[in-house]
Amino acid sequence: MLSDTVKEGLAPFVDPDTGKVNLLGLTDERMEAFFAVLGEKRFRAQQVMKWIHHRGAESIDDMTDVSKKMRAILHDIAEIKAPEIVSQQDSKDGTRKWVMRVTGGSCIETVLIPEADRATLCVSSQVGCSLDCSFCSTGKQGFMRDLKASEIIGQVWLAAKSYNSLAANAKRKVTNVVMMGMGEPLLNFDNVVDAMNLMRSDYGYGISKRRVTLSTSGVVNQLQRLSAVTDVSLAISLHAPDDELRNQLVPINKKYPIAVLLDACRQYMADLPDSHRVTTVEYTLINGINDSVEQAKALAVLLKDFPCKINLIPFNPFPQSDYKRPSKSAVYRFQTVLIEAGFIAPIRTTRGDDIDAACGQLVGQVEDKTKRSQRHKAAAEEKIRIIT
Repeated sequence: MLSDTVKEGLAPFVDPDTGKVNLLGLTDERMEAFFAVLGEKRFRAQQVMKWIHHRGAESIDDMTDVSKKMRAILHDIAEIKAPEIVSQQDSKDGTRKWVMRVTGGSCIETVLIPEADRATLCVSSQVGCSLDCSFCSTGKQGFMRDLKASEIIGQVWLAAKSYNSLAANAKRKVTNVVMMGMGEPLLNFDNVVDAMNLMRSDYGYGISKRRVTLSTSGVVNQLQRLSAVTDVSLAISLHAPDDELRNQLVPINKKYPIAVLLDACRQYMADLPDSHRVTTVEYTLINGINDSVEQAKALAVLLKDFPCKINLIPFNPFPQSDYKRPSKSAVYRFQTVLIEAGFIAPIRTTRGDDIDAACGQLVGQVEDKTKRSQRHKAAAEEKIRIIT
């Protein structure tokens, strides 16, 4: 039986939805603090983290070198709980998409993109999205809630287990994680930072800071906080060479226009210890909207003094949109202008579009969609109001 003092000390770690501590989502520091409350030394935290993230332990019973007494205590107060896999789809190109159910009944989507002996994982940060970018399917379903750190890292945990990449001598690994799934990561700041720290931790997944990428639509006031807590790679969803068009495609631009966003990115990069890194600019090419040669030239002028790589992404259609994918010749013309202007501008190969797993196609299943038009719109507006 735990004393009242210990129970009080454990309160900050307890998930209010379950009444237990989900060990899966605890960072190094939080795991150490959790065990300190229990009177355990630092090595216990490291031991448990290795069981979870290196060996894929699904139960406290799996931790055979933890004493029976400690396992009994953990049984009463803690658990290892990841999102529930509802379905798995495998594309003809090897891409794998999971629909995962989280607490409350809503579903998110996670995508694994394999390449030889490595893989990139596209991870969601929210159930739905409040920003409603016009070319993205996720925003069309509204916003439900932020994901917990355990639900974000749980996607990595489940994918790594599916890909058989947890063991130190695994022949293939999840080597890259991109926070480019459902949701705007910077609107779920604390949980996303905790999850990214776990991805990078030696007791977590040991992924290089260069291979963990946070992608934002431009929540500038949150971006200004980022360098104080992490130094992961940064990508921005730009998609337009001027404010007038970007206001239509990415509505948050009305609050944080392009010049303000680029300045925030410059400051983030300047704050990093290895200042030679560059920002990735994501530019979705939409037929007749932002794919002309003139717009390519305008983009080159806009970014001429901004150290970056430009990823060109042909638009991936989805049912709620009238936008169309540009022709290959239009994409190549746009790319040529940028290359001739001195930019690195690869065209992102479309992967997983036959299972709706390509960029901009993730939709998940928001709980009770029939009521979202009012309730979820209000939740989304309140979310943006509070944070921005």
